[in-house]
Amino acid sequence: MSLLNKHQGALERLAERGRSRSLLKAHGCDFSSNDYLALTTAPELRLAAENALQRGVGMGAGGSRLLRGNDPEHEALEEEAAKLFGAERTLFFGGGYNANLAMFSTLPQNGDLVLHDSLIHASAHDGIKLGSAQSMAFRHNQVDDAQDRIRQWREQGGTGRIWLACESLYSMDGDQAPIRELVELADQRDAFLLVDEAHATGVLGKGGRGLAAEFEGRENVISLHTCGKALGASGALVCGPSVMIDYLINRARAFIYATAPSPLVAAIVRASLQLVQSQPQRREQLADLVAHANAEMERLCGQKGSGTHILPFLIGDDKRTMRIAKALQETGYDIRGIRPPTVPRGTSRLRIALTLHASKADVSSMFEVLAEEMDLVPS
Repeated sequence: MSLLNKHQGALERLAERGRSRSLLKAHGCDFSSNDYLALTTAPELRLAAENALQRGVGMGAGGSRLLRGNDPEHEALEEEAAKLFGAERTLFFGGGYNANLAMFSTLPQNGDLVLHDSLIHASAHDGIKLGSAQSMAFRHNQVDDAQDRIRQWREQGGTGRIWLACESLYSMDGDQAPIRELVELADQRDAFLLVDEAHATGVLGKGGRGLAAEFEGRENVISLHTCGKALGASGALVCGPSVMIDYLINRARAFIYATAPSPLVAAIVRASLQLVQSQPQRREQLADLVAHANAEMERLCGQKGSGTHILPFLIGDDKRTMRIAKALQETGYDIRGIRPPTVPRGTSRLRIALTLHASKADVSSMFEVLAEEMDLVPS
């Protein structure tokens, strides 16, 4: 018997259920990436990379931040990002997954409760599993339910700190969290609020600083800004009180034992943050495209949009969703189908991401094709 049989069998069962994944090359008009402001190909960032190399910035760090991998570019980025986002300190990670893994596995302590939105990202769930705190979900965007969960936990003997966790803009639904109400709840309950700004950074909030921008700098608010989406690079910045940043440096295994992010990437992110501030027209152009796309989806396909640059088009059935996604790809529109376990069972969808790589004409023609395919592909 081959040593590979068990895993091969598991893959075959995934395929039978229509759940098999594969890597697809990027092709066609971009309606699937998170490059919302089209900065991945911006000449200004290419020039920033060239200038950084010319002044001797290294492509690799050569080690962890604690073992000679700490570079002046990392520190310059962290200082500039703290000023921009209004935080006391920031810490640069190699990616948003690692940053969430570090925060959720390290900051909440034994006896604490992580109370998270039911649609929080998988990286937060994985971090919670590695940590020692209890965890509980509240209904999506329902602050009253979060309040009830806290009350029940206290009544059952819970005595530790509460850590409320949410995304500011949900990556599969495109809807916004009630940040102000969650901050008020955190204040009432002497709790911390952890906000993942991944899909809002660079796009939403004053100056593209995210939807929780006005609350940055408070001692009970910690935010995560990823650099690989609208900022067009890679990495992630955790923003919060200095003591929390020092605690992550000293205790977060996902930081301590990881090779430091590329100093060259840190230099590019510095340029990207400056670009987002100096070119507000990119956000304005995207906002105009968002309004057009939401109107076209309702006009041509009969579904009301999210109102943001992430437009879920609900289909429900897994296999039909993937067939329609494939048909759109073959027509020249790069749209991906999303199935469980990424989204709840029965809510399979097309995740339509709006970026400046597409025009209004592209958007209109794409929805025309989608409307046609919905009639052609049976349920």
